[in-house]
Amino acid sequence: MWFFARDPVRDFPFELSPDPPEGGPPGPWVLHRGRKKATGSPVSIFVYDVKPGADEQTQVAKAAFKRLKTLRHPNILAYIDGLETDRCLHVVTEAVTPLKMYLKERAEAGGLKELELSWGLHQIVKALSFLVNDCSLIHNNVCMAAVFVDRAGEWKLGGLDYMYSSQGNGGGPPRKGVPELEQYDPPELADGSGRAVREKWSADMWRLGCLIWEVFNGPLPRAAALRNPGKIPKSLVPHYCELVGANPKVRPNPARFLQNCRAPGGFMNNRFVETNLFLEEIQIKEPAEKQKFFQELSKSLDSFPEDFCRHKVLPQLLTAFEFGSAGAVILTPLFKVGKFLNAEEYQQKIIPVVVKMFSSTDRAMRIRLLQQMEQFIQYLDEPTVNTQIFPHVVHGFLDTNPAIREQTVKSMLLLAPKLNEANLNVELMKHFARLQAKDDQGPIRCNTTVCLGKIGSYLSASTRHRVLISAFSRATKDPFAPSRVAGVLGFAATHNLYSMNDCAHKILPVLCGLTVDPEKSVRDQAFKAIRSFLSKLESVSEDPTQLAEVEKDVHAASSPGMGGGAASWAGWAVTGVSSLTSKLIRAHPAAAPAETNVPQRPTAEGLPTPAPTPVPATPASPGHWETQEEGTDTAEDGGAADRWDDEDWGSLEEAESVLAQQEDWSPGGQASRAGQTSNLAAKSPESDWSSWEAEGSWEQGWQEPSPPEPPLEGTRLASEYNWGGPEPGDKGDPFAALSARQEAGAQLRPDSWGDDNWEGLETESRQGKAELARKKREERRREMEAKRAEKKAAKGPMKLGTRKLD
Repeated sequence: MWFFARDPVRDFPFELSPDPPEGGPPGPWVLHRGRKKATGSPVSIFVYDVKPGADEQTQVAKAAFKRLKTLRHPNILAYIDGLETDRCLHVVTEAVTPLKMYLKERAEAGGLKELELSWGLHQIVKALSFLVNDCSLIHNNVCMAAVFVDRAGEWKLGGLDYMYSSQGNGGGPPRKGVPELEQYDPPELADGSGRAVREKWSADMWRLGCLIWEVFNGPLPRAAALRNPGKIPKSLVPHYCELVGANPKVRPNPARFLQNCRAPGGFMNNRFVETNLFLEEIQIKEPAEKQKFFQELSKSLDSFPEDFCRHKVLPQLLTAFEFGSAGAVILTPLFKVGKFLNAEEYQQKIIPVVVKMFSSTDRAMRIRLLQQMEQFIQYLDEPTVNTQIFPHVVHGFLDTNPAIREQTVKSMLLLAPKLNEANLNVELMKHFARLQAKDDQGPIRCNTTVCLGKIGSYLSASTRHRVLISAFSRATKDPFAPSRVAGVLGFAATHNLYSMNDCAHKILPVLCGLTVDPEKSVRDQAFKAIRSFLSKLESVSEDPTQLAEVEKDVHAASSPGMGGGAASWAGWAVTGVSSLTSKLIRAHPAAAPAETNVPQRPTAEGLPTPAPTPVPATPASPGHWETQEEGTDTAEDGGAADRWDDEDWGSLEEAESVLAQQEDWSPGGQASRAGQTSNLAAKSPESDWSSWEAEGSWEQGWQEPSPPEPPLEGTRLASEYNWGGPEPGDKGDPFAALSARQEAGAQLRPDSWGDDNWEGLETESRQGKAELARKKREERRREMEAKRAEKKAAKGPMKLGTRKLD
């Protein structure tokens, strides 16, 4: 029977790369790239082929194999596995590159910074200190060929072939027999008498000086070149001169050399070396020290090498989050390092951490995640956003901290394109409705309107039709002036999503009311928007065939490309309004509404117009304008608060009736209004919503407004004033009076505007306004009584706080 011997090289769990060898230290070793068969992870494989008649060299190679296998230190080449046969030796280490090749590659890419060189030399000296002081070993081979660099830019000391004990065990130093290595020997070794007095580290420190010279100046041609420092930095020259001094007795111990170079102003006294030293000892640092370190780390990352950030800083950050208590402070450096990763690495290393962070209850971490979402949103897929991130983010809408609510709103700009139908059109709209109607911070209500305008193109057609006009109309009634501006700009940014009927019957009436706003910024934006919508209507009127083209986006499915108008609108929320929001919230962290001005309706002709009264950022009082207009918005109504349709978005009837009672701006009038406000504030949420439903809403249309609450006796209504144009209640052609006069008398030339007696027409028109207004009030009162009687019969007795009819 035949037995076949197994090939140990074939069974070895590592294999050589087909690429040509990278070289290696002078001598028999050849360095190859390789990989682990099971995982494919890269490694370096040092190969020594046993040759006949080279027994001494083989013994040196086996001694190096043994030394590398038993020595463990962060700055010495890390042994992974090995194979020893009669034909060869294989030593597997971490993936490294020879220093000579590494410096050449970096020189072609712009060269190494002094920071990197200082840390690299620090590591080699530290490895020598470990060998001499802790292990009583002499390396005996310090040179460029014995130093390797891993993927993080860490320098590793290898080339242990000629190492021997400093205590004399095992005989003296082995013979090298390699001329390239003998030029690094110190001059005292040439003295055959052995009378030179030296320390055990003297020879290795001389060779360290040769290594420093080669790092900065290139290959060492001869020993005499060491007298000229060349490009060695000035801060390192004094210490270098100690290394290459002729007297071996004065050459410093490796530990002393490190101490000298780390002194203030020394070559190794810099932020990069300090960062590396801290990372090496981070596991034994106090939590307060870790917090301070991570807070300062992000400032330095820009000056650190990319490989160092990816392969050394990033693992430490991930470990600190996973097992430590670093918390939110690691987010900034984490995302900064993440910029150096490709998409696949980002998905594997950063995204799992980010997803886990969103479930944290730490407010500091949540707000930093929201603030920096722009840096990682592109790497998140839609299923992850909808199932693992959005459910945690929406809790921020209900947070008691205004800063978190604000950042949650802003984050929707980035999350909206990735949200599914239910989260975007139902869940998100529910929270936006609550914020815009009930949030006590004016800037947050403003940013809610801003965000809605930006994500409008992502909403479904039915949601757009139901939400946008109502939400922007409500914003135009907000006491906070920037919110009113946001409402106007929201209309303008989403102009392509409205039908011509909506533009004429719903949007323009709202915008026209803002032309008399107390704030000039609101008026200016209102006039611009009005001109834009009028121009659109006029173009369709001149050419009706354009209607289909103009309304092509109205019923189209949601698409990010539809928000064309939002492109020019994209900056005003994030820059102007956002900064304003942050300032107001920081200035009044515990305050409630941050309204700056109370909007006031114009007074009747002949009466002085009061100046807007500044209102501090304090909780609204019962006499506040917003309380009068919105009634019990701050009360919790489970069903109505969460639905856009049922919210008091667009009906202007209640606001008109209340504001009409504010004609008297005198102190006496103010006192009387205070009592009216108290009555309004006493309404229950149920009665308030039911009254809105009875009086009409956006769904009922603008053409059939419902009657408001009858005014107090002796109070003039806003409809009795001359606001400079036809009344909102007038139906039909607004030039009806003009047409009647033309039919009755004068025949005007079609092309003549100057011959009309406009003043006479206006006088005649005014005479019938009072009578017309009175008839309208009576008609609307009867209609209101009928509706309320039906409701009372259906629901039973009225609840406490319900308004009674006069």
